[in-house]
Amino acid sequence: MDKSTLLLLKKEFEDELKSHILDFWGREVYDSHRRTFFGRITHDGLKDPEAPLSAVFVTRIMWTFSAVYKLYPEELYKNIADEAFRILQETFWDSLNGGIYWSVLPNGKPVDTKKQFYAEAFFIYALAEYDAAFPQNRVKQLAHSMFMLLEKFGYDPEYDGYIEAMTDNWQDIEDQRLSPRELNVKKTMNTHLHILEAYTHYYRVWKTEESRNKLYHLINLFLDKIIDPKRAHFRLFFDADWTLRSGIDSYGHDIEGSWMLCEAAETLGDRELMEKVKRIALKMSEVTRNEGFHETGGLYYEKENDTMLRQFDWWPQAESVVGFFNAWQLTGDEKFLKTSLRSWKFIRNYIVDRKNGEWHWGVSANLVPLEMDKINGWKSSYHNGRMCLEMIRRMNRMIL
Repeated sequence: MDKSTLLLLKKEFEDELKSHILDFWGREVYDSHRRTFFGRITHDGLKDPEAPLSAVFVTRIMWTFSAVYKLYPEELYKNIADEAFRILQETFWDSLNGGIYWSVLPNGKPVDTKKQFYAEAFFIYALAEYDAAFPQNRVKQLAHSMFMLLEKFGYDPEYDGYIEAMTDNWQDIEDQRLSPRELNVKKTMNTHLHILEAYTHYYRVWKTEESRNKLYHLINLFLDKIIDPKRAHFRLFFDADWTLRSGIDSYGHDIEGSWMLCEAAETLGDRELMEKVKRIALKMSEVTRNEGFHETGGLYYEKENDTMLRQFDWWPQAESVVGFFNAWQLTGDEKFLKTSLRSWKFIRNYIVDRKNGEWHWGVSANLVPLEMDKINGWKSSYHNGRMCLEMIRRMNRMIL
């Protein structure tokens, strides 16, 4: 890919990020009168002022706008990041027990006070990026406190790995699920993946022997327990002792994890580990391309046993762009570059909402937009914003 092509492609991602995604979030999602965010906006654009805010939603906003500010230091981006941090401190933070609640009402009253380690990890992730954009000792210290809490209460010393959830005061809880569609199990790939992401960014701002060892150990946990080396898929749901509980292949998570594992290993700078991760990441990319990538350019969501969920949700499409681009960068194999660019074309043709801004939840097998929420506790500015940022960063390095 020559420099002029790279510059044109980079401009496409910049326009998408700033004009379609971030503009929508600053204009439609943040309510300056109430000094909070709308926790739900329907597919038709109706705003629900009473919808709860989830910790995942607000931490992802904080991460996105902090990360964007480092590349494009505009006041709006800082203001949104600051507001997300304020809301997390004032309404989500458990001043008695530490950690953040799962969800609160717009007025700050807690709705669900459980400590879901997926959300605790996203707070570490957001704090690390916020500190990188706006360095403050108190933010770094809060990230360190969150890291210590996650290690104290989330880590399983008997079987290794991290459990899913606890009560507000860090006691065992019966319902461990992230959402009603999940299996109620002690351990999941998804939580481990985002602890990995959090610890990768945490290590960049808090380089200690402990943070390095934890990240190194977590990468190897993926290699030893979570990735099926023969099939090159993530295993998703486990009992505490790592007994597998599902037969689901999640194509979005597979391609997402392929590049995130590479990023984690590169952050550590361990060449032997990087080679191990590179081999399995490329195998996962190949399998995802062969099994989950449709001729239209879309990536299917998941397959359970022999049943494919035939729809194209927004976030696997975003991860497809980065994951296959990463595979091309690792190998120089043009098929991966073509797949990445086809994914981007699919997003532009079918996923981006050209009329109302932001992205549709997804499209059906017939490429008709799904009438699902435009914004809610799970659909934040993270997957599509991160995809644009990641592609811009990668192309910046190639252009220099």
